Amino acid sequence: MEYNTNRLKLVIPEYGRNIHKMIDYAIQIKNRKKRNRCAWGIIKLMTSSIHPKFQKSIPYFQHKLWNQLFIMSKYQLDIDTPFPKPNTKEPYRISFCRKVVYPKYLTNFRYYGKIIRNMIDAAIRCKDTQKKEGLFYAIANTMKKNYLRWNKNMVEDDVIFNDLKELSKGKICLMKNTDPLLQCSHIMRYRKKEKY
Repeated sequence: MEYNTNRLKLVIPEYGRNIHKMIDYAIQIKNRKKRNRCAWGIIKLMTSSIHPKFQKSIPYFQHKLWNQLFIMSKYQLDIDTPFPKPNTKEPYRISFCRKVVYPKYLTNFRYYGKIIRNMIDAAIRCKDTQKKEGLFYAIANTMKKNYLRWNKNMVEDDVIFNDLKELSKGKICLMKNTDPLLQCSHIMRYRKKEKY
């Protein structure tokens, strides 16, 4: 069995391994007419793999396909084309998407979201102590709702308080002997009403 890790790396992976194999086959054809027909067939296949809506929106669409055909053949394909061949000295650059860098806040406590983190920062900056305490409990209740959306199991207030303490880097510490948070059953019942 042949695994992809043992195979050659694809030049343009979007077209798949079969298109690359067809191009390699076309390079080996000795008769120029057959090679040209094979190249046109490959271009038709490449065109069929792209949605027609995007074919019209991309300027010079056919020209790009022919350039990509030459790139995938590593400029070894000798055929007659309707467009000028790309310059081999200055390789045609394919703009690939950069790898998406995920923010650090997504690594732990993803289910709370970024807005909760912004709310915690705003509550810590608040000057009025009574208002600050109310914000802390509002944030804790919102965290409990978010937790229950993510995980349908019941959650104790201590878990939310510890998560809040960790998210605020120890600046917010709510004790269990103070006011309890909303009951899980109340939050779940409210969610069921929203669905219907």
